[in-house]
Amino acid sequence: MALGLGLASLAGGPVLAQAVTGAVAGRADAGAQITVTNTATGQARSVTVNADGTYRVAQLPVGDYSLQVLRGGQTVGTPISVAVSLGGTTTVNLGSSGNVTNLASVQVVGSQVVNRVDVFSTESATNITRADLARLPVDQSVGAVALLAPGVIASGATFGGISFGGSSVAENVVYINGLDVTDPYRRQGFSSVPFAFFEEFQVKTGGYSAEFGRSTGGVINAVTRSGGNDFHFGAETTLEPSSWASAKKDHFHSDGTIDERDRTSRDVNPFYKANVWASGAIVKDKLFFFGMYERRDARPQDIDTTQAWKTKNANNFWGAKLDWHINDNHLLELLAFSDKAESATSNYRYTWDNAKFGDKLGESTSGSGGDNGSLTYTGHFGDNFVAKAMYGVNKRSATGGSVSDADCSKVYRDSSYTALFGERTVQEGCHPTNDSISSRFDKRKAMRLDFEWTPLDNHLLRFGLDQEVMDSNSSTVYPGDGVSYTVLGMPATATDDERELPGGGVVAAGTAYVDARHYITGAPVSTKAQAIYVEDSWNVTPTLLLNLGVRGDKFENTLASGATFAKADFKDMISPRLGFSWDVKGDGTTKVFGNAGRYYIPLTNKLTDYFGGGTTDEHTYYALDGWTQKTDPVTGGTYLFPQLGAQLGPVNTDGNVSAPDDVRTAVDRDLKQVFQDEYILGFQQAINQTWSYGANVTYRKMTRAVEDVRTNHVEGCDWYSGDWPILNPGEKSTLWCPDTNSWVTFDGSKDGYKALGSGTIMGYKKPRRTYKAVELQLDRAWDGKWAFNASYIWSKSEGNIEGPVNSDTGYADTNLVQYYDHPAVNERYGVLFNDHRHQIKLRGSYKLNDMWSLGGTFAAYSGGPITAFGVRWPNDNRSAGGPSEFSGGGSGWLCQANCSDWRTREMVYTERGAFGRMPWVKDLSANITWTLPVKDIDLKARFSIYNLLNSQTVVNVHSRYESTPGTKMPYFGQGTVWQSPRYMQLVVTYTY
Repeated sequence: MALGLGLASLAGGPVLAQAVTGAVAGRADAGAQITVTNTATGQARSVTVNADGTYRVAQLPVGDYSLQVLRGGQTVGTPISVAVSLGGTTTVNLGSSGNVTNLASVQVVGSQVVNRVDVFSTESATNITRADLARLPVDQSVGAVALLAPGVIASGATFGGISFGGSSVAENVVYINGLDVTDPYRRQGFSSVPFAFFEEFQVKTGGYSAEFGRSTGGVINAVTRSGGNDFHFGAETTLEPSSWASAKKDHFHSDGTIDERDRTSRDVNPFYKANVWASGAIVKDKLFFFGMYERRDARPQDIDTTQAWKTKNANNFWGAKLDWHINDNHLLELLAFSDKAESATSNYRYTWDNAKFGDKLGESTSGSGGDNGSLTYTGHFGDNFVAKAMYGVNKRSATGGSVSDADCSKVYRDSSYTALFGERTVQEGCHPTNDSISSRFDKRKAMRLDFEWTPLDNHLLRFGLDQEVMDSNSSTVYPGDGVSYTVLGMPATATDDERELPGGGVVAAGTAYVDARHYITGAPVSTKAQAIYVEDSWNVTPTLLLNLGVRGDKFENTLASGATFAKADFKDMISPRLGFSWDVKGDGTTKVFGNAGRYYIPLTNKLTDYFGGGTTDEHTYYALDGWTQKTDPVTGGTYLFPQLGAQLGPVNTDGNVSAPDDVRTAVDRDLKQVFQDEYILGFQQAINQTWSYGANVTYRKMTRAVEDVRTNHVEGCDWYSGDWPILNPGEKSTLWCPDTNSWVTFDGSKDGYKALGSGTIMGYKKPRRTYKAVELQLDRAWDGKWAFNASYIWSKSEGNIEGPVNSDTGYADTNLVQYYDHPAVNERYGVLFNDHRHQIKLRGSYKLNDMWSLGGTFAAYSGGPITAFGVRWPNDNRSAGGPSEFSGGGSGWLCQANCSDWRTREMVYTERGAFGRMPWVKDLSANITWTLPVKDIDLKARFSIYNLLNSQTVVNVHSRYESTPGTKMPYFGQGTVWQSPRYMQLVVTYTY
């Protein structure tokens, strides 16, 4: 199979201003004029062919164009139709009669030239258009589109996400029309316009140019639809009834107990959406619009053995695009969209045996998304200079609460009260969950300037700068009056010391009292990230292109107090980029390419928020003066609320913490930033106008991390006895020593940790992650009848750290994972969570006739490794990890005998992946599309079946091996996450 596969369409072409445009380039008679005209808007761009016979028309919006050659002011030959793709350069070589001469290296669909081998590109990317997606069974999400690209895998982590080239899910970036819409808080997830609003996607899996940064994973680059001179409108409906989906399986442990997620076989998730859109010219040839409104309605039900949850999620999404062509040389674009969403979930009692819903227990609400927009100016100044400027705002939110929040405070009954006065007989408090009210609001203000200058015929100089200011404001407060009421009892036998409260109050023996806690935490934090870049695309010879670039990044994270948490200057984050493309035969049919580059990734706002927020935590104590009966404002039932008596002593404010303004003990003074080095070498061969193949090899290496590191020993500073400062583990660090009022520097590979019991002083292993891959691909481009693409990847991902999150143990707080809570956690070097050794992807579409067409996709990849995590390691009695699946680190050492004493334990060392692998994951999907065979009426219905074979393969397992030394966890190696079952979707579209 590997021998039969190859690589096609690997590369996009020189990218400009975050690759929201494309270009046309090639060879023609020197001095001739090349004019390309957008067939939708009528906008034209002209250039004069250079003295060496080369030409290039840059910064063209994605779409269809007509190319015309003029010589001496007279047209030569007939116009040529040309397709311009996102981030690509379509090569059109022209003869003296104005005809296309490089037919072997391009494809002509009808009369339109489509690029096959992009000899102007040195990167690895896959382009997917709206037309491609209409022929394939691809779910309506940006993530589903990215999964079509080789090397992109859906993570089996409990927190989801997608992995590019062995990286974690927290290392990618997503752009819409050049605006970065990636989550700035955890760098997981992103904003998105209504899916039908997208025009084209480019999925970059490696080798991207110097204007791209802040990513050590992959890039999803997308552009939206625009209007033209002709008026169009349309409507689309998507139906996914619950009856069209197969049931999830109920999962049981090997001892017969049900999985921690409880029952899933009765869960349903019906989904419906409909949109209407219109596009056209407000002023012909000048001002164009595209607008869409979409209504989404989801009603999922989560039904467990004794409880059930029903969710209502009905939301309005909209997007709009305005394009003002001031003239042929100047363009102003405005994008605006909203992805705000709110949902309400009602909780009910449920009886599994008779499938009956009981009393309503409460209701919770959640919200996400926000309003977004960007304004972009593009100016062409002569034939050889282009300027581009963009300003945009990206908003996100994450809110949660309950309809009971306004009226119901938290009420807890302590066991000490029950011991004195007996068990509860009537409901106490009306809040259904006693959860806090949490909210977070993120805002990114982005600005870019990009320039393209051709000072010489064989040099294309690109340079620019950008800035992103990312603010996150999070808070957690108690519901009701903002106070949590805990009722306690003071034993009759309590001593005088036991009856004394923090702050000085005294409780009478044998009585009840109330701890009223007022708690607020959270504060605004911010990151300012800036970058500059310059890159020269140098045609050393007519067949050899070199891309020589360098990028410099800087950033500063600031706390709520305004103090600096961490920062890096340009000199600290220099990223060289080098690429080449060799047109082997000189006719554009065969390309050898390669690139080498360094890629940095900044710190997230989550890390700053963890250290930088202030906390109000005050306890006021009262005598309990009985219980008051009240009415639940939501359910109408009765409940009891504690009646406060006399205050006992002063308010205890010991828990109050102001936002810090000095983090010298918490952050390494010379903190260095995480980077990854990447090397790619490949080739691409056009067999004919439709078929092409090729291969490439990729090597990635990361040797640095930024994490909170357990530091309980620093030579020369006894103050560090149990802290978690932010460091580069395994490297030299400099922290402030309060004992000596001076800086102290220590080698983190030799010092920083003191074992409990033996007292051994040691450091931490330096982090390392490598990714090696060989990729083969074969492609048959769409020619109006059929298309096919096949890819195979052999890869290996190894190291002692996955990245800034930990999918093995399900910990998603970026840069705050427990890799360095104990030296045992990062001791092992071996296969990592995202190591899927073999990956196969197939996709194809076939047009039977004017009425019917078929499409299909197939993906299969080998399962990930199963790694055991213990709780101790030799000569140390401190925990290296706990039994909880979603917290703690973990050791590769497992206790076999004499486990109660650290001095006598017999332990065995286990490698990563020592307990085998999970099974292969396979996903076959298919669709059939019906088109009304009536001229001038564009009505289509596409019916898709996803996961046709209903595979529900396990994709993650319990990895905790021990709860205490020698005590094995009962469910180690058993499933925690499974592949989603089969479901069906009908999409009906009408376009005028």
